[in-house]
Amino acid sequence: MLDKLANDFKFDQRALNLRAYRTEVLAGNMANAETPYYKAVDFDFASAMKSQMSGNGSGKELALMATNPRHFSTNPGDGNGAVPLQYRGAVQPSVDGNTVDMDLERGAFMDNALQYQSTLTFLNHRISLLNSALKD
Repeated sequence: MLDKLANDFKFDQRALNLRAYRTEVLAGNMANAETPYYKAVDFDFASAMKSQMSGNGSGKELALMATNPRHFSTNPGDGNGAVPLQYRGAVQPSVDGNTVDMDLERGAFMDNALQYQSTLTFLNHRISLLNSALKD
């Protein structure tokens, strides 16, 4: 019985994990807006979600990609759950080589925050429906 409930919430759990990770990525871009030669990164949410749901992901949590052999491993597996980050092209070239466009980052951050909140609201509604069904 609990396995069926866990599978029912798998989509929402993975969507929230991806939205939270995207929030971190976008916040990192905004934090480095004044860093010379910093390249803004992001990922395609739809393809990452498809990858997570098709079983190509780790199935548990998002894995972090180690870019240096001295990094600590956060996933004892092979790291299939890592979301590949892509560099975002510069909308307006900067003299110092930074590709962060604060207007674009703020818009993406706001959109992601709204999507995260709507997923939480939808999940909360589903849980309250299950709770009322169990009480009756």
